[in-house]
Amino acid sequence: MTMQKFFGLTLFFLSAVALAAEPTPPDVLIKTTTTEVIDIIKSDKEIQAGNKKKIKDLIESKILPHFDFTRMTRLAMGRFWSQATPEQQKELTDEFRSLLVRTYSASLTTYKDQTVDYKPLKMNPGDTDVVVKASFRQSSGRAIPIDYTLAKTNNGWKIYDIAVDGVSLVVNYRSSFAQEIQQGGVVQLINTLKAKNSNGATAESKKG
Repeated sequence: MTMQKFFGLTLFFLSAVALAAEPTPPDVLIKTTTTEVIDIIKSDKEIQAGNKKKIKDLIESKILPHFDFTRMTRLAMGRFWSQATPEQQKELTDEFRSLLVRTYSASLTTYKDQTVDYKPLKMNPGDTDVVVKASFRQSSGRAIPIDYTLAKTNNGWKIYDIAVDGVSLVVNYRSSFAQEIQQGGVVQLINTLKAKNSNGATAESKKG
């Protein structure tokens, strides 16, 4: 084999790897994930009946991998993030993640017959931060707009904020986080999140 052919094959191989490694476009990611989750809910009678373990497993396997919880927590903390030690930052991220898991669990149990519509994605070549706009509509109600904000990372596109009917999840938590920190520092915020997660878990176990 000549050197020219060798380099040609090498370039072809590298380009194929690059194409294979290209992350799923953000709008496709949101659509496919949402469709898959809805299909599972529709076909699983135990999830429809409120089986907490199956709901949690669905969230852990199909939804959470597409979130950047560290970035979400950092944004929700705002200027107070730098006041937390690396250990506290990890603890805050873990507790915030648990809080959002419980929120998602509650919302999935209310799913009935919603349909989802998506607006065309406005994205330019090279963009690394985009908003995927969707709306959820029940047969008996108005459409509720939901905006997913995603950033391109080394591990693909990740969601770091969701706005429901114009209300940002990150901004919504930022004010309550700031209030807790101003009252008792980062430690108080951690303890408050732990208490909410613990109380939520206790309430769920009693219902079960």
